[in-house]
Amino acid sequence: MTVTRKPLTRADLAPLARAATGPRRTLAGVDRLRGGSKKGVYRLTFDDDSTSVAYVWSADEDYWDAGPSDPRDPFSHGTGLDLLTAAHDRLAAAGVRTPRLLYADATHTVVEDVTGGSLEETLERDPVAGRAALERLADLLATLHAQEGPAFGKVALVDNGGVSSARSCEQRVTEGALGDIAATAVRDERIAAARDDLESAVRKLSAAVRPRGRHTLVHGELGPDHVLLDGGGAPVLIDVEGLMYLDVEWEHVFLELRFHEAYDLLRTPGLDEDRLRLYRLAMRLSLVAGPLRLLDGDYPDPGPMRAIAEHNLRRALELVGRRGAVT
Repeated sequence: MTVTRKPLTRADLAPLARAATGPRRTLAGVDRLRGGSKKGVYRLTFDDDSTSVAYVWSADEDYWDAGPSDPRDPFSHGTGLDLLTAAHDRLAAAGVRTPRLLYADATHTVVEDVTGGSLEETLERDPVAGRAALERLADLLATLHAQEGPAFGKVALVDNGGVSSARSCEQRVTEGALGDIAATAVRDERIAAARDDLESAVRKLSAAVRPRGRHTLVHGELGPDHVLLDGGGAPVLIDVEGLMYLDVEWEHVFLELRFHEAYDLLRTPGLDEDRLRLYRLAMRLSLVAGPLRLLDGDYPDPGPMRAIAEHNLRRALELVGRRGAVT
């Protein structure tokens, strides 16, 4: 079935803006910001030139079409007001900067517009300023990763006394990786041909991981595009709905993957090498299966997603000694 999706207009968002700001300001313009595959992200510009950002959760704004989400699964579809507010409150309590919540109703949230641009843009435009921002991000990550939870899982679940459905982080990552191999094997013949090797590698790496009871607060998808800079150059984390207590190695594998050589400034000692090896392969497999699943639908910018899937497919095959040549 074809879904007709249209960006919201100023008329659509005017009632939200009025509820958020009252009658003192009038909504003058609306721009849908790039990205936002799970929620719509709109910059609201008012008649006094002030701005804020609206998050909109609806089926029309969610290109994943994932259906109901299981909150007991730390890697389930992370979107929605409850997840955002729980993450915002936990980060605020930890002293980790994220956009301030200004207003919320059942399907919308208005937050502070952080106007210093993204860390990704800064690294490309001004390496000196980018390095300074990376050093501040390293300090922020030290604060974030010093926070522990009583169990692993989404913050919204664990902080309300809930329990995840998996026994451990490594078990959930292992099951997810095997599921991603199965899902991708029917979409790409290179994965199908390497399926036995990939599954064997996942199981071998998983068997080497020893149990651990420490669960660290992690963002989960912390790339340079998910870090904004405020007017003073301080890092501000966005897209925090997936905030969870998990192995810190999962965070570091993602940081390593997304920051490339800049990761050297974010690296920390004492990480578990066995977990890193398992999570590197699992992360690559996830970044093949996820984009390909998204491309089954009507995502409007398929090229970058296809490139992400292709790049990570090749890296996953390399990790098990297989060549990822195009067939």
